[in-house]
This record gives sequence, structure tokens and C-alpha cells, in this order.
Amino acid sequence: MTGRSPWPCFAGLRGWHAAGAAFGLGVLSAAALPPVHAIPVLLLAVPGLLALIGSSRGAREAGWRGFCFGFGHGLVGLYWITEAILIEAAQFWWFVPLAVPALAAGLALFIALPCAAAWWARPGWRRVAVLAGAWVLADLARQFIGTGFPWNLWGSVWAVPGTIGDVALQPAAWVSVHGLTLATLLLAATPALGRRAMAVGAGALLVWAGAGAARLHVATPSPPPGLDVVLVQGNVPQGHKWDRAFALDTFDHYLALTRAGMAQAGRPAVVIWPETASPFLLEQDVEARAAIAAAAQTTALVGSVRFDAARRPYNSLMALPNAGPPVAVYDKWHLVPFGEYQPGWFPLPIQVVPGGGFAAGPGPVTLHVPGLPPLGALICYETIFPAQVADEADRPDWLVNVTNDAWFGNSTGPRQHLAAARLRAVEEGLPLMRAANTGITAGFDATGHELGRLGMGTAGVLVLALPGHLPPTPFARLGLVVPLLLGAVVLLAGAVPVRRRRNRAMNQ
Repeated sequence: MTGRSPWPCFAGLRGWHAAGAAFGLGVLSAAALPPVHAIPVLLLAVPGLLALIGSSRGAREAGWRGFCFGFGHGLVGLYWITEAILIEAAQFWWFVPLAVPALAAGLALFIALPCAAAWWARPGWRRVAVLAGAWVLADLARQFIGTGFPWNLWGSVWAVPGTIGDVALQPAAWVSVHGLTLATLLLAATPALGRRAMAVGAGALLVWAGAGAARLHVATPSPPPGLDVVLVQGNVPQGHKWDRAFALDTFDHYLALTRAGMAQAGRPAVVIWPETASPFLLEQDVEARAAIAAAAQTTALVGSVRFDAARRPYNSLMALPNAGPPVAVYDKWHLVPFGEYQPGWFPLPIQVVPGGGFAAGPGPVTLHVPGLPPLGALICYETIFPAQVADEADRPDWLVNVTNDAWFGNSTGPRQHLAAARLRAVEEGLPLMRAANTGITAGFDATGHELGRLGMGTAGVLVLALPGHLPPTPFARLGLVVPLLLGAVVLLAGAVPVRRRRNRAMNQ
């Protein structure tokens, strides 16, 4: 293939016209994300980005165009964060026009760097390989840099509801969502490489689908443990959760839903309340624990705040088999920056939680609760971190995700969060049960197949039979080293002749 771009409408742009086009392509690409899943838009967005990279006069300009692409992508993909700020608008009104653009700009840097790297590669498949490989390595980096925020990884575009998503997500058990991102970028770039590349891409997509269908066919989970899971969705408005005037009504509401759920469930069963569902401090409140025990008549896993001996608060999930003290406690360790604590490097006081914010737990822990299969607990957005959701040395039989997405209203945020939870079930080969305050409450088996759900903005209970688990997946065994190696190999494959390009650029 020659250096001439097949996308002249983008390649001929300069200055702010090129930046605007990159921004528009980034906005367009966000339509591929959950819950829209308009995946074909990537067949325009990625080749257009490649054309803008190829027509850049240097790596810096290519990086700037990549930044504009990422900024547009982030503005649309993360708009829902504004919903959380508006709940505290009286205090944080000034932050409304800043929060999403600032976060979008930060995440755009992780797209700008791969675009700058791709400029050095030869046009054609090598540039595609460098862009895709560097993109995945950048995604891995943003899982750890700063507070870590691997939201809306492009592999999540395949979390389409129903059978199509079930099939498409199965390779995540081998390569994780990061590996799906790599494949997505390579496939989306094929229109820039010509008809032959598109034919190869179509064949690769068929192989992908065949591999996913084969795994669904041969996956043999362990026998079900014979346990019903009662997932309680209170639909309590965020403005009421911590208002003492509503505390007793909120608690009674959860108790009533629990009794209704247990009337539907068989025995044995377990009841799960969402994140911070209890307005009372259950470690200390004997009467509240007794009321839960009377309503549940079985073990309840309840989201509650607790304090340690030093009076530091923790966002916790407590196992309550009776009116006694909790028999097991999980403390959230991936805390939400600014919502649960303020990073020390940020100069402005925008912390929602007073008194220094929440303290962090030790990390993924398997809870061993009498009468229940060993479980791995995940609170809120801990589900977005691949390979950081389970203690593989003490592997659980199932995952429990409790969350309070009331902060984000009826937006794309809770739906994107749900897609991330589904991917963790596939990656780990473990069923996942999710209780969300305002929705979406749902259950997935060990292949990511949805077993049932309660939609947004409804109060109710979802009773599901807990399915069995699969053996540890290759990704569960090896972790992030798998996508790290894949990204590095693809990047190096495209970068091998980079010296010749660099020398030519220096001689011009």
C-alpha cells in the first residue's frame, strides 16, 4: 500500500479544521459504547483518525489530533458524571462546567500518545498495528496511573444485551476486555487498508464468533450450590439516603422488600442489599441487625458504613447471619476520587465525604460465610478493574457487586457500569450477582449470560438461583500479563521499520 490516504476528506484538513474533524470523529465513536452499541460507527471513526494521523506534519500534531479525538469521545462517554455533581449543586455548582471536560482531557492524553506513536510508523498495516498496540498499553496504564479509571474500554462495545453479546464476549476469558479492545481497533481500521483487509477482517470476525460460540457450547460449570439469591433494589433517591428525616422510612422500605423477596425464594437463600443501603451503623446497632434478621430469616449481605478504632469510616459489605455482630466484613479498597476521598495532589476542596473521606480496605478478599459458597465482594466501581476483582490465591465461587448508582440518574453511566460487571464475570469464569440501589440490579452466570434484571428507577426484588462456577480462565490465571504481551507484540510488529521513517523525516 502507498502512503496516499484512502480518506482524502480527512487527510486534506489542516489546523483547526483537522482538530474539529478529530473531535467530531471522537464524538461519533462514543456511540459504539454501551448502551447504544452502534459498533459500525468505528468503521468510520478509526480510519478517519488514521487519515488525520497520516496527514500530520509531525508526531506532535498527530498527538494533538488524537487528543481532540479522545476529548470528544470522553465528553460524550462521561457526560453522566455531571448528574452526580448536580445532586450537590448548592455546594459544587461551580464544578459543573469543569468536571467532565477536565476528566475527558485527562483521558484524552491516553489516546494522544498512541496517535503520536503511530505517526512514526509506515502507512498501512504497520501504522494500524502501532496505534492498536499502543492504545491497549495506554489503557493498561490508565488502570493504574493517578487514581486509576479504566472506564469505557473499547472492548466493552461488544457487551450487547442478549445472545450476540454472550458470543462476542467469550474471548475475554482468554484475553480480557483489553484484548477485545485490541481486536476492535484492528477490525475497525480495515476500511483504511482496502478491500482485501476488510475481507480478512470479516473472516477474523467469523473466527471470533465461532470461538465464542464454541466456548459457550463446551463450558461446563460446577453443579449449582442450590442457593437462591434475593437481590433488593430500594430505589431510594440519593437526596434521601443520608437525610436523618428519611432514615427510618428507608430502613423499613428495605425490610418490606426483603420480606417480599423471601416469600418468593426457596431455602436456602441469601439476601443482598446495595451499597450503603442501611442508614444505620450495623456494626453497632443491635436493633437494626435484629430487624434485618427477622425480615430475612437467613444470611443477609448488607452495604453499610462502619468505623474502625481510630474513627476512620469504611464503605463496607457485612455478612449478617442473625442478629449478632457481622461474621465477615469486606471494606472497599478502590475508592472513588472526590466522591469518597480527595487525592492529595488536587488543590481544590471538592470532597463530598467530610472528615478526610473514607479509608481504603486491603484489596480483593474472599469472604467465607457459614452456609454460603465463598464469595468475592465488589463495591460500586470496583467492577471496572480487570484482574483486580478476586483473590486468585483464595478463589471465590461467585462475585457479589453492590452499588449505589443513584448518583448518576437515568443516564448511560449505570448501563456502562453494568456492562463492566458482565465482563468481569466472563473474565473470571464466575457468576456475578449485582444489587443496585436505583438499578440496574442483575445476575450473570459464569459466561456473562444475563439471568434476569430489574430496570432503572424501580423498587423491587429479583430472586435468582445461583449458578455454578467455571474453572479458572486463562485470564484469571495469568492476569494483565496477557493483554500486556498482546499489545506489546502488536506494537513491535508495526514499529520494526520505524527507524527508516524517522530518518526520512529528519532528512526532509
